[in-house]
Amino acid sequence: MPFQVSPGVNVSEIDLSTVVPAVSTSIGGFAGHFRWGPVNQVTLIGNQDQLATVFGSPTGASSANTVESFFTCANFLDYSNALQVVRGNSGNNAHSGTTGFAIENKNHFDTLDSLGDLDELFYAKYPGIRGNTLVVATCVADETSYDAWDYEGSFAATPGTSTYANTRGGSNDEIHVVVADTVAGDFSGVANSILEVFPFLSQGADAKDDAGNDNYWKNVINQKSQYIYVGDDALLETTSGNTVADKVFGIVSGVSSNTLIGGTDGADQNSDITGGLDLLGDSDVVDVSLIMTGGYNATIIQYAIDNVSLARLDCVTFFSPTKSSIVKAAPGASDAVTDKEAVGRDTSYAFMDSGWKYQYDKYGDVYRWIPLNADMAGLCARTEQQRDAWWSPAGFNRGQIKNVVKLAFNPSKTDRDALYKASINPVATFTGSGTMLFGDKTLQTRPSAFDRINVRRLFIVMEKAISTAAKYSLFEFNDEFTRAAFRNMVEPFLRDIQGRRGIQDFRVVCDETNNTPSVIDRNEFIGDIFVKPARSINFIQLNFVAVSTGVDFSEVVGAV
Repeated sequence: MPFQVSPGVNVSEIDLSTVVPAVSTSIGGFAGHFRWGPVNQVTLIGNQDQLATVFGSPTGASSANTVESFFTCANFLDYSNALQVVRGNSGNNAHSGTTGFAIENKNHFDTLDSLGDLDELFYAKYPGIRGNTLVVATCVADETSYDAWDYEGSFAATPGTSTYANTRGGSNDEIHVVVADTVAGDFSGVANSILEVFPFLSQGADAKDDAGNDNYWKNVINQKSQYIYVGDDALLETTSGNTVADKVFGIVSGVSSNTLIGGTDGADQNSDITGGLDLLGDSDVVDVSLIMTGGYNATIIQYAIDNVSLARLDCVTFFSPTKSSIVKAAPGASDAVTDKEAVGRDTSYAFMDSGWKYQYDKYGDVYRWIPLNADMAGLCARTEQQRDAWWSPAGFNRGQIKNVVKLAFNPSKTDRDALYKASINPVATFTGSGTMLFGDKTLQTRPSAFDRINVRRLFIVMEKAISTAAKYSLFEFNDEFTRAAFRNMVEPFLRDIQGRRGIQDFRVVCDETNNTPSVIDRNEFIGDIFVKPARSINFIQLNFVAVSTGVDFSEVVGAV
């Protein structure tokens, strides 16, 4: 206990109850092109409806280059409910004036606003030509204009003077705002539909509503609108943004209607996606374990493996052959092998499947070819949720693929042999049994326990959980007390995994044999954890032996 300089009682608590925490390794990650949504920001998506709302469904203008990205995410979410999504985009936001540029996300907007770099009244919330289908209508305290306003029926009364302004000598501060679709009806599906209504806001920068909440119209819309930002609000009325005390707010504009223009999608560039992958590469910020690459090229796949999986060492990158090599008249195993060679990686942190599937697109009422790597990642997530991460996701019990009309390449037994030899995992349709993953090899070519996805994910679980718990040993003394505490923390965790069939046996060494005086003098701490991982069955040999009637089975069992 600490020294005391005079008599007294000192009470302290020492917490020795630290345990290895449970960790999830079923969170997916994807960087892609979408029609809408925040750019260069990691967004957690839980289901397909949320995906369509936040990032836009793959319909309407400019949808062609976003279909594979959208359905990669949607297919993963058919198996799991946690996906970290990053939108890459080099386009501009639609706006109400003449100056267009990109506003990537809310943080970017706030930075531009604080620097005074917003020269237009309204901006679409996100980049893309989809923003060109938005209309923003306003009405300030002008009863004559209000009576002729197209959106009068959406409000209970004419805007006038708020109670907050009235008690402080101000007047005419109220404003109504409507966000609507144009004739294209891209957001609602119905032309000229009203998307959002904001009644009785105030032009006063300090305004509060009756409940004491911020009622300044710029702040309210920028916080709550799903479609627009307010930029330089003085462009609406020069008095907007002043404090309300003794202020008569302008009503010169009466009503206004602004159809946003100038939104662009930009070119599909590799840099859009690599920038998004960089955001997924920081393990201290983003929790992700299953990286999908959609239909992107070898450059993106290589980048994901090298800069996410091999940088973090707690996630696996999943990829498929290229569309051009598989979705054609007569694809074969050699096409997939060629695509693997183009990626050129030898690692247990990557997993390749054999193709693409044909599936129904409910948004466009069409059928589309979509790569299978999201399904592979989804099978791993579903296997972890139903069993554990160290169970193989392949086979008839856990490898069933969802939403398959047909495969672009349905490998035969000969094809499957060639693919598996090249560490490519076949996805095949079996009559009466459905379509399933029929392999669990990683991209590691050297034979070892880590050439199987279940073993790789077993070690990810153990390393992630134990390293998280081990942080609490930092800056403690490297003595027998700390070492015993470490062993007592790790061994129950490993016994639990052993009881759940993840490992056959283990041993934890953390004592004076590996924490020698020289190790202690270097301010280091060493814990050696030996495990015997459980192996999945990949090959079954059944021997049927015919024997003579008079033969005793004990004579032949074991002799064959």
